[in-house]
Amino acid sequence: MKSTLHERPGCRTPEAPGVARRQRPLSREEYLSGILRGDRSVLARAVTLIESAREADRELAEQIVEDCLPHSGHSIRVGITGAPGAGKSTLIEALGRYLIAEQQQKVAVLAVDPSSQISGGSILGDKTRMTTLSASEMAFIRPSPSKGIAGGVAQRTREAMLLCEAAGYGAILVETVGVGQSETAVHEMVDFFLLITIGGAGDELQGIKRGVMELTDLVAVNKADGTNIAAAERARAEAQNALHYFPAAGSGWTPRAMTCSSLTGAGIRELWECVLEYTMLTKTNGWLARTRRAQQKRWMHEMIEQALRQRFDAHPAVRHSMEALEKDVAEGRTTSFRAARMLLEMYSQSIAE
Repeated sequence: MKSTLHERPGCRTPEAPGVARRQRPLSREEYLSGILRGDRSVLARAVTLIESAREADRELAEQIVEDCLPHSGHSIRVGITGAPGAGKSTLIEALGRYLIAEQQQKVAVLAVDPSSQISGGSILGDKTRMTTLSASEMAFIRPSPSKGIAGGVAQRTREAMLLCEAAGYGAILVETVGVGQSETAVHEMVDFFLLITIGGAGDELQGIKRGVMELTDLVAVNKADGTNIAAAERARAEAQNALHYFPAAGSGWTPRAMTCSSLTGAGIRELWECVLEYTMLTKTNGWLARTRRAQQKRWMHEMIEQALRQRFDAHPAVRHSMEALEKDVAEGRTTSFRAARMLLEMYSQSIAE
């Protein structure tokens, strides 16, 4: 039945509650122009696109990344890790606010969150933890789902980083979940690696893996304020002492430790000056350029491995036999080596045909 309600010119009929409006699809050219002019909404849609598992989305996403590549590479990429409770997010917010207010620098935060094993979605949104920073027009904060990748590292963080650089973000901060293999993966996509710890919690270095300390360019002892200043200074001295035991870095940089406070802002300027000092050194001696070239090659090989694994898992013969062979291996009727060889032979034969 036709409604008796009339719509006045210039007024829109309200939409039904709970019904989200579909956004108009953007073309490849519209994505590129939006990103290059720093449009945060277009950038957010582009990052969503590169995180999509749909084949059509992936094709467009790869085109967008390729278009943005000539406009990327001009930022400082900083990886940030630390145990839960060390104050990573509050320190990132303090650093981001300093860069925007004092350095007039656009800041992108690619925060890697714990993700739901069922949905693959982000449980904890960092915009709720960085309220002041997220309100700034010069900041872009993106909590990304890990989608089951080891250590919680977001699958497309590297591509998102390139898009942010093309959008004019001069500082890219990549926060890890601080568990498993995420530190190593993030270290391999950034220029500078920052470890955040705190003092006054017993053995300050307890629980920090040797491997993480070896990756570190700077240890920042956070929460150096109030009655905790003395404990933070002791923790700084312990960390500095521990860093001396590791072999010299190929970059020519000597890792160091310092104290700071995201609450009072003490040490935040010095922290960033340390990052700039490292960047100047490694640009001058060629280490930064060599590292980024090596990262690009490593990323290519990782993408090949991922693509091959996806094709292998999707192969009909492999999918048909996988469950039965897994059961045979689990119950000891065959070896894992034999089962793997059988599956690989199935896949290889289909390619040859």
